Amino acid sequence: MQVSVLASGSKGNAVYVEMDGVRLLIDAGISATRIKKGLAAEGVDAASLDGVLITHEHRDHIAGLTTLSKWYHLPIFTRRATIEHMSCRQAIPEECFHAIEGAFRLDGLTIDPFNISHDAADPVGYRIMGSKRCTLATDLGFVTASVQEAIDGADVLVLEANHDPETLKHGDYPWALKRRILSNRGHLANADAAWALVRMKKRPQQVFLAHLSEKNNTPELAENTVEAILKRQGIVLPIRMTAQDKAVHLH
Repeated sequence: MQVSVLASGSKGNAVYVEMDGVRLLIDAGISATRIKKGLAAEGVDAASLDGVLITHEHRDHIAGLTTLSKWYHLPIFTRRATIEHMSCRQAIPEECFHAIEGAFRLDGLTIDPFNISHDAADPVGYRIMGSKRCTLATDLGFVTASVQEAIDGADVLVLEANHDPETLKHGDYPWALKRRILSNRGHLANADAAWALVRMKKRPQQVFLAHLSEKNNTPELAENTVEAILKRQGIVLPIRMTAQDKAVHLH
């Protein structure tokens, strides 16, 4: 299994997962050129992607989708309501879209979308299951019981650690935006990410902490907060921080 978080944050998100010979892109929230270059650095031709999985319709998850579709005509998998709410829907050929509900098979892998709590039309995280299991859960206001169940058993987990609540509360964001982020349909705080890891029955082999806020978090703060909570519970996990401006890899 190969996992590359090409970019993660409020300015754009894209994650490459290769498992059992199947090549997938989760979200296309950075430019198609950057996606193409990021994949090429991994020795992957973007034209060889077997599909693009979209979590939800916010711009930082679909910004590069129109150009990517124009260049490569890739199949796009997401919930029907997400398709209908995409700002770029009319610019993408209808035949590229594949509306999904529950788990489906794609070239030998099982892809299982699960509901998350976020202020979008019908947002999801993804479990990708083959010889290994990779799970992505970002853009969620809180970890519901069903999300906790979905992330359990992941060999590699990409989990949101968006903000430090105190930093956010004392920051310069307008109060309406602070309230949105802190709500149960906003973004996940560092400590909440840590407790989700504590509750996992099976420990992942690798955790990527993702979608860090530029203004309301730092990589050091997120990592230290999560590791301190894990340590108090007697848990040690390999944690890697993702970034907005550079790719972070697992091979």
